[in-house]
Amino acid sequence: MKRFLIAYNYRLDGGSRGAWHRQVADFIEQLDKDPAIGGRIRYRCMKAKEGEFYYHLAEVADDQAFEVLRERPYFKRYTEETKRIGGGSVDVTPLETIAETSAR
Repeated sequence: MKRFLIAYNYRLDGGSRGAWHRQVADFIEQLDKDPAIGGRIRYRCMKAKEGEFYYHLAEVADDQAFEVLRERPYFKRYTEETKRIGGGSVDVTPLETIAETSAR
């Protein structure tokens, strides 16, 4: 399993956080409904309780699922919107698991 941490500071002046949250939820719904990748990609969006920082955790079961996702129009739109929301600055960090609990 490959994991990625996507991090950015919400920088959209005058933008609606509620609208952004709905877009994130819509993206996650599209992931779940996609017949080619549904169940093979886990995605979670979190916001720091204090401040404007957002963190997204993507977990991809295999390279093929990621390749299919990269070709989806909804992924391309979401990626561009994330960049816009982050003021052009979005960090994507591949993560390596060192150890983890057995509970999922």
